[in-house]
Amino acid sequence: MHFIPEELDDYVVKHSENEPELLQQLGRETYQKILQPRMLSGHYQGRVLSMISKLVNPKNILEIGTYTGYSALCLAEGMQASGALHTIDINEELADFQRKYFDKSNYGHQIFQHIGNALEIIPTLDTTFDLVFIDADKENYPNYFNIVIDKLNSGGIILSDNVLWSGKILEDLKPDDSSTKALLEYNVLLKNDNRVETVVLPIRDGLTISRKVC
Repeated sequence: MHFIPEELDDYVVKHSENEPELLQQLGRETYQKILQPRMLSGHYQGRVLSMISKLVNPKNILEIGTYTGYSALCLAEGMQASGALHTIDINEELADFQRKYFDKSNYGHQIFQHIGNALEIIPTLDTTFDLVFIDADKENYPNYFNIVIDKLNSGGIILSDNVLWSGKILEDLKPDDSSTKALLEYNVLLKNDNRVETVVLPIRDGLTISRKVC
């Protein structure tokens, strides 16, 4: 979904921070070898994630939905030297691919991979978080929020990807479209929950920033 003309989008990307070489390599290999490469955060959104993380300077980060590890590495750029990033994905086949790039980075020893159902794994993590990135199955977005909100420190940030869902959130809801239905519910949940203040950024497929206020 394009919110601004392509020429203007190109200008925005050109005048934003350059994509680090390691992430360029990761992106190329993802497109060459991995199914559904469109799931990759990519250059511009990756720089947005990096900037937000640097502003937050989190000690502990939680990522729900690792894919090939691009977004994890972007978020790690703002992490404290003593911090940790826990990233969860249901697909064990991508674990070695992720780890290869994690270990090529400066943050490999701080990134901990978890394979399985995030709703089962998150309660076992004995820590609280300053920054959470949700980018997994859309049907569970409301469940992910409900399970992480009590593990989020006051003033902590939840980033939620794909909240505009290629504009489907504006279309008539189809009976079998569980993903759009869940995102519609999720967007209302974030707006109405008085524990967070939320703003939706119309970049790429929609990125929500929610800050825990109590």
